[in-house]
Amino acid sequence: MEEGAAKEKEGEMKEEDAALIEFYSSFKDLFEFFCLNTTIHGTIRLVCSSCNKMKTAFWALLFLMSFAMLYWQFALLFNQYWAYPVIMSMSVHSAPKMFPAVTVCNLNPYRVNLVSKNMAELDNLARETIYNLYGFHIPVEDLEDDASVSLEEQPNGRPSKGNSSSFQLDKNITLVKTGEKVGFRLCNATGGDCYNKVYLSGVDAVQEWYRFHYMNIMSQIPPIIDVSLTEDDIGDLVYACQYNGQPCDDSDTEHFHHPVYGSCYTYNKNGKENFWEAYKPGIVYGLSLILKVEQKDHIPLLSTEAGVKVMIHNHNQTPFLDHEGFDIRPGIESNIGIKQDEVTRLGGVYGECTHEGKDVNVKLIYNSTYTMQACLHSCFQHEMIEKCGCGYYYYQLPPGAEYCNYNKHPAWGHCFYLLYKKLANHQISCFNKCPKPCKETWYKLSAGYAKWPSSKSEAWIHRALEAQNSYNTTSDRKDIAKVNIFYERLDYNSWDESAEWTVTLIMSSMGSQWSLWFGSSVLSVVEMFELVVDIAILTLIFFYRRLTTKKKLKMSQSPTIPSVTLTLEKYRFMEEGLPANRVIEKPYAQDGNDSFAQTDELPPYSKSNKNQVPELYSSVVLHGFKHRKEHCVDIGLNS
Repeated sequence: MEEGAAKEKEGEMKEEDAALIEFYSSFKDLFEFFCLNTTIHGTIRLVCSSCNKMKTAFWALLFLMSFAMLYWQFALLFNQYWAYPVIMSMSVHSAPKMFPAVTVCNLNPYRVNLVSKNMAELDNLARETIYNLYGFHIPVEDLEDDASVSLEEQPNGRPSKGNSSSFQLDKNITLVKTGEKVGFRLCNATGGDCYNKVYLSGVDAVQEWYRFHYMNIMSQIPPIIDVSLTEDDIGDLVYACQYNGQPCDDSDTEHFHHPVYGSCYTYNKNGKENFWEAYKPGIVYGLSLILKVEQKDHIPLLSTEAGVKVMIHNHNQTPFLDHEGFDIRPGIESNIGIKQDEVTRLGGVYGECTHEGKDVNVKLIYNSTYTMQACLHSCFQHEMIEKCGCGYYYYQLPPGAEYCNYNKHPAWGHCFYLLYKKLANHQISCFNKCPKPCKETWYKLSAGYAKWPSSKSEAWIHRALEAQNSYNTTSDRKDIAKVNIFYERLDYNSWDESAEWTVTLIMSSMGSQWSLWFGSSVLSVVEMFELVVDIAILTLIFFYRRLTTKKKLKMSQSPTIPSVTLTLEKYRFMEEGLPANRVIEKPYAQDGNDSFAQTDELPPYSKSNKNQVPELYSSVVLHGFKHRKEHCVDIGLNS
C-alpha cells in the first residue's frame, strides 16, 4: 500500500515537472514572481519592502518615473530618426579626369537684315526717349551698323519665316521718369490692371525697355538655336588656342548664337575626346586662349559691355551664361584656377533629388543632360505658354509653340513680368517640380589678373598677331585679351550624404537609454514581453472560468422533485420497534415552496420482520421529472 502511494505521488510530481506553462492563481502571485526573478533593477524593492508602505510607494513612484523618462527618450530618438537627417562626409580622391567644357561669347549680338527696318525704328525711338529723359542726343553713327547678318536662307536650305513688313512697333510703351525712378508700364488686354516696371537706375531702365522691344522684334525670326551663322568663324573671336602645350582640336567644338551674348563657341562639348584628358595641374597643362575683344557694338543699347563672356560647365550641358558666366576684360590676362567637387545625394526620404531627370514631371526643352537650371527654364517656358499664350524669346520653344509678340499677344508683357516675379519669389511650383540632381559636379573658380600685353611687349605681340591672324588695330584702345583655364590640382573633393540615424545606431541608442534607466539588457525586454503575455493568458483563463461557472449554474437550475427525508428519530423508532404514534415532521420541497410539515404515524417495525418495509412516496416518478399528487400508505402491524 505504501509503495503504491509513493509511486502515485511520484507520478504526480513528474506530471507537474513536465508542465510547459505555469499558471498563477492570481495577478498578485504573477507580479510577485516577476519582481523577484526579473533582471530589471529596482523591481525587487517593490516586493521586499512591502511591509513598509512608504518605501513601497517610493520605489513604485521611482520605477514609474524611470519608465516614463525611458519612453520619453525613446520618443525623442524616433522623432530624430523619422526626420531623416543626413550627414555630409568629405573624401579626397586623386585621379586623371576629363577637362570641363568651356564656352566663350563675344558679347556682340548681330543685327539681322530681316528685321533691320524694325531695329532702325527702335533705335530712333530710343534716341528720342533718352533725349526726353536726360537731354542727350545719341550720335546716329553710334547706333547704325552696316555689319548686319543675312538670314534670308538658313544653313539647312530652308527659307526663314520672318515678315518684318507686318510688324508694328508699339510706341505707347515708353519710358517715364517719376522723381528719381524711371520705368515703363504694361497693362493687360482690358487695360484695367497694369504692371509698372520701375528702376532707380536710368541705365538699367533704358536697357530693360530696349530689351523688351527687341524681343518682340526678334520673335519674327527662327528660334535661337537655329541661328548658327555660316559666315561666322571661330578665328574672328579666338586668335590662338592651346591645350596641354598643343594646338586645340576643334572636332568637339559647337558654335551657336545668343541674342544677347552674341557669337558663342563651346570647347570640349561632349567630353569624349582623349585630347581633353587632364593628367597634370598647372597653367602649362591647361587651356590658353588669346581672344579678340570686339569694341564696336552692333547693338550698343542691348549689350553695353566690352569683353568676352566665359562659362565653365559640365559636358553636354546647356550653358546659361546669364546665371553662371563671368567676363574677361580686354587688355588683361586672366588666370582661372579650377577645383572640382562631386556631390552625391541620397534622395528618397532623405531629400528630393533626381537621377538624370527621369522622374521629373517637367519636359526639358533643351537637348542636354538634366540640370536644375535647365529644368527651371523649361518649367517657366511651359508656364508662359499655358498662362500667357506664347513663349519667352530668350528660352527655347517646345514643339507647336510661338514666341511672344505684342502685335499678336498685346498683354504678354504684363503676364510675363508678373509670372517672372512669382518665380523669383518661389510662388509658382517650378522649384518644387525641379529637384537637384542626385549626382552633381561643381567647379570652384579662383581668378588672378594682370595687364596684358605689357607696354614693352605690346608692339611685337600686335605685329605677330597681325601676321598670323590678319589682326589690325586702328585705335589705342585694348582689343585683345588672354585667358588661362587650368586645374589647380587633380585631386577632388567628394561630398557624400549618409543617413545620420541608421537602424543599428538607433538600436544602440535605445539600448543605452534602457541600460541608463533600468540597468538591463535585451533579455530584460523579453522578460517584460513575457509578463505581458502571462497577464493576457491569466486574464483569458479567468474569463473562461467565469463563463463556464455561469453555464454550470444555469444547467443546475433544473425542475425540482419531491424529496424524501427520513429523520434519525424515525429510523430509531423503526429499528427498535417503538410505538409510532408520535408526531413526525416530513419536510420536503414542492414547486417553489421552501418546505412544509406533515404529521403521520409509522407502523411498528422490527428487525425480525424484514418484509414489512414502509413504502414511502410510492407515487414519485423520477423519469421525466413529473410531479404527481402525493399520498401515503398506512401499513398495519397485523397485515
